[in-house]
Amino acid sequence: MERGERLFWGVMGALTLFLTGLIMWQILQTDFSLRQLEHRRKFGAVYMTLNNPFYEIVDEEIRMEVEKRGDVLLSRDPVLSVERQEEAVRELIDSGVEVIFINPVDWQRIGPALQLAKEAHVLVIAIDTNVEDDDYVATTVVSDNYMAGQQCARHLLANAKSGNIALLKHSETRSSVERIQGFLDGVAVNPSFKVVAQAECQGQLEQAMPAMQEMLSRHPEIDVVMALNDPTAMGAMAALQTVGRLDKVLVYGVDGVPETREMIRQGHMMATAGQSPRNLGKQAVAQAYKLLAGEPVPKILRLPTQLLVKENINADMGGWD
Repeated sequence: MERGERLFWGVMGALTLFLTGLIMWQILQTDFSLRQLEHRRKFGAVYMTLNNPFYEIVDEEIRMEVEKRGDVLLSRDPVLSVERQEEAVRELIDSGVEVIFINPVDWQRIGPALQLAKEAHVLVIAIDTNVEDDDYVATTVVSDNYMAGQQCARHLLANAKSGNIALLKHSETRSSVERIQGFLDGVAVNPSFKVVAQAECQGQLEQAMPAMQEMLSRHPEIDVVMALNDPTAMGAMAALQTVGRLDKVLVYGVDGVPETREMIRQGHMMATAGQSPRNLGKQAVAQAYKLLAGEPVPKILRLPTQLLVKENINADMGGWD
């Protein structure tokens, strides 16, 4: 064999060895990655809707907390449908999740979905609002919703002598029921405050605005609005703006979103009971990992709310940035 031919076959042999090694390395890397994926825990999250900045931030925080531990979160949005929420729970169970974070569309009708999880031995953590039968959930992580309503009521009593109140509600969620009840119990000490109108709006701005317009047409004497959350408070203020009464009606909400903070800053809204969606998500994940490790957790974890008014509107709630 001549020198040039020997050189050619030598190069070809070296190239073959290199390509073989490269292929083997890629196979090993792929196998290693697959084995890594096999050991990642799967979590599921189903909200009543993601058409609300509060739930968007809760989901973002849960995802960050789960992924920084090397695990996976699958999120679903049933768009305020009980039936779609049950389907989403079934799908997540079939996907192999170990824990489901659930924010029920209807706190009383969520039972069948929770039963599916129980039969599949999947842990359920209720977030932001309770379920009717808490035997189905391992723990519940919520803001102190009753206290949020009480905080709004105390502020109203301190700043007005009487009031004709309109309520914007979402009776399918326990959190809304507790906020409104806390508010009503708070103002009940003064009979000069009375509820003259109320409407359901599913916590949605686009439903709250026409609901408020209709209540104003029937009860022009309305001078106080208690809204279950800030999106509905924004809807109420939009309706009040259309009839030139934005600065003549005292509006209260719950959440602490940047938009309502600005309305308070400008004097168009009285107050909102601020929540921390990031802290809610963080605490929910902390409880999940404790449960998976076999550690005890409280049956319910209530996080404090802070009333935000013009004087403290820049207070850091640690959860809306």
